[in-house]
Amino acid sequence: MENIPESSSRGTKRRRDEDSDAGNTSSLEDDLTFTDTLVALRIMRAQFPHVHKWCGDACFQSSVEPFILKSQLYSIVKDRTQVDRELESLRRDKVLRVFKLNTGQDDHAIMFLDDYLNQIDHVVKRMEEKKIGECEAFGWFKTHVLDSKLEPGINHQELCSLLSLGGKVKDSHISLLINAGILTRQLIDPNMYWFAIPNIGSLLKGLVQGRKEIISLLSRHRYKEMMLASLEKKRLRMSPLDIRFLLRDLIGSGHLKTDQTPTGLIIRVSKD
Repeated sequence: MENIPESSSRGTKRRRDEDSDAGNTSSLEDDLTFTDTLVALRIMRAQFPHVHKWCGDACFQSSVEPFILKSQLYSIVKDRTQVDRELESLRRDKVLRVFKLNTGQDDHAIMFLDDYLNQIDHVVKRMEEKKIGECEAFGWFKTHVLDSKLEPGINHQELCSLLSLGGKVKDSHISLLINAGILTRQLIDPNMYWFAIPNIGSLLKGLVQGRKEIISLLSRHRYKEMMLASLEKKRLRMSPLDIRFLLRDLIGSGHLKTDQTPTGLIIRVSKD
């Protein structure tokens, strides 16, 4: 089992094992339990659904680097205290970042720092192609803000102070970061921002819709349960995310429960 990496400098490439058994062909039941948070994160990163398919009447293509939901970690690393402790250590060591999601629940996404920096680079490239000015703000953000502020949020004064280490900050710089999806304003306090993952909006919509569809599907069955082997074969109509991604989320958040039987794993809706 790998040890958690020691602290490293910004931008340093960290090795990520793309385990040969981490493909999308195995059943969820085969890798439902791990004892190491970093190993679980790496495997789920490799299994992240790179979506490009029809969903309803529209073709959906994901342009988001792989991320993992905290609820998914809770579904496969049974010690939640351990998960929280190891996530905090990995966050402090700048291996990953944790993001608060605006899905109406206490949802958090986890993304390896290298992937997040790549995600920002994609945004910068798109902005430059559109000839949008003041893109220097992205460089200031990566160099001074991300390296210093490891928490999920930041206040306006601190943001401006850190950005000013790169150059003279204007309101338009902040607006550019917000419009690019890198920052979102907190609803309770407009002087506070959440760090955000650009281009994640469509996937979050698919997450919410997929949750509802799976719960609805199970609720139509007797005892509100199905064998996992049968459930995994279902095709979702309302979400581009694959069913394993959503099942891990629903199990970890407590909306679904699992029971081992002689014939395999049963998934059932949790009682209210």
